[in-house]
Amino acid sequence: MRILLAEDDPMLGAGVERGLRHAGFRVDWVRNGASAETALHGHDYDLLLLDLGLPQLDGLQLLKRLRAAGRSLPVLIVSARDAVADRVGGLNLGADDYLTKPFDLDEMIARIHALVRRRSGRADPQLRLGPLVVDPLQRVATLDGAVLNLSPREYDLLHALMERPGAVLSRDQLENRLYGWKDDIGSNAVEVHLHHLRRKLGSEWIKNVRGVGYKLVAPG
Repeated sequence: MRILLAEDDPMLGAGVERGLRHAGFRVDWVRNGASAETALHGHDYDLLLLDLGLPQLDGLQLLKRLRAAGRSLPVLIVSARDAVADRVGGLNLGADDYLTKPFDLDEMIARIHALVRRRSGRADPQLRLGPLVVDPLQRVATLDGAVLNLSPREYDLLHALMERPGAVLSRDQLENRLYGWKDDIGSNAVEVHLHHLRRKLGSEWIKNVRGVGYKLVAPG
């Protein structure tokens, strides 16, 4: 899961980035509203963590522009502004949730998962396709009840495919889900991870649509 963090406080931003990366998220951190807007135009994200007091472009103005453009990206406001009017104003402008500072990182992570589930129309926190189950909270995948021994990248790849079973995802889309700005990406990194995942999962689960991308299907 790839997240854009828009936070100008260096200590808080570094702590949130570190905590979310440790929890398995891919995090791109920007320190002003203008950089956040540029990042949103150039990359696909699963969620925006938005501070309101951003320099150059205020968080509420950024949110207003995002929704005016028709973007349905989940937005979790994270702000020290705890007045009811601030919370109501942010939600009315299109934020999906509001978390006041200081906050507990575990609560933030739980809210992130809840917002992504809501966007995809799921109530169950687990992703299921036949005997294959992916648990985003525990970052564990099982097949026929047996835990799959996956590397972090292999798990992220499977998670991305499981979110849209049967849909074809391009190499660029998968790469975007697996890597953030700070990650080194090999020219065939996605293909290597797919190869290893197929060996552990079974080659019949992942289909290559020539010239288009890859999709996950239940065998039979």
